[in-house]
Amino acid sequence: MSVEWGDVSGDASVPVDDRGFAYGDGLFETVLIRDGKPLLWREHMARLARGCERLAMVAPERHVLDALPTEAGPGLHVLKIVVTRGSGGRGYLPPASPRTRLRWQLSPFAPREDHWRDGVRVRLCALQLGCQPRLAGLKHLNRLENVLARQEWCDDRIAEGLLCDSDGMLVEATCMNLFWLRNGCLETPLLDRCGVAGTLRAALLAKRQVKEVSCPVGVLNTLEALWIGNSVQGLWPVTRLEDASGSLVMRWVISDVHRTFQSAAHELLGYPSTL
Repeated sequence: MSVEWGDVSGDASVPVDDRGFAYGDGLFETVLIRDGKPLLWREHMARLARGCERLAMVAPERHVLDALPTEAGPGLHVLKIVVTRGSGGRGYLPPASPRTRLRWQLSPFAPREDHWRDGVRVRLCALQLGCQPRLAGLKHLNRLENVLARQEWCDDRIAEGLLCDSDGMLVEATCMNLFWLRNGCLETPLLDRCGVAGTLRAALLAKRQVKEVSCPVGVLNTLEALWIGNSVQGLWPVTRLEDASGSLVMRWVISDVHRTFQSAAHELLGYPSTL
């Protein structure tokens, strides 16, 4: 077994028979790079290794991965790493000796500072996530549920959509994790049945007293504060929540509570702690 690698912005194409292209048989990471230094790199590499193990794929060699962020110049960039099982096999059956394929892309990046400052408006999605514990937490390539959920609105004033699983339990936003304050305690959904375990989430779980909980969607009516966030955009306070029809569910006024937790997250990413 071996590894291919190449920059997707160069000559390294992906063949039509690539299993990631054909079946979503692979994983990806999206890493914030500041002046050539990757943020939360340990968490990204741990999740990628965990995903490769769970999918029974050979992980790219670590020295190859560690060299990728150095390609970025000064300023902020996003490094997208895509790892697939490669080509071959008969139908869904993988080849006996797959050749892992690695591709990556670097792009300049500017975060939404207005969302940090002013907070965001979000809505509940009608789509429900299917439960598959074997894939829970992984950032695998099959993101069709997220694509369908994101198609539910085209109003630019709505920053994100919140997703529940098929049992009505809160899971995540379409591309962010959820955090909230309830009865004075910081909480985040337990991702043991579906959803993506974000690297910012992992770092905050290690740094702060954040409890993983299973909660139905009705808990949103009881929260003192709500945030959405990921390792690229940082943490956005939520100021307005709507249901799938656009009706108001809850409002929150940004307070010191919002800023304190936001600062803890932004410290991990090198973003401003005070706005």
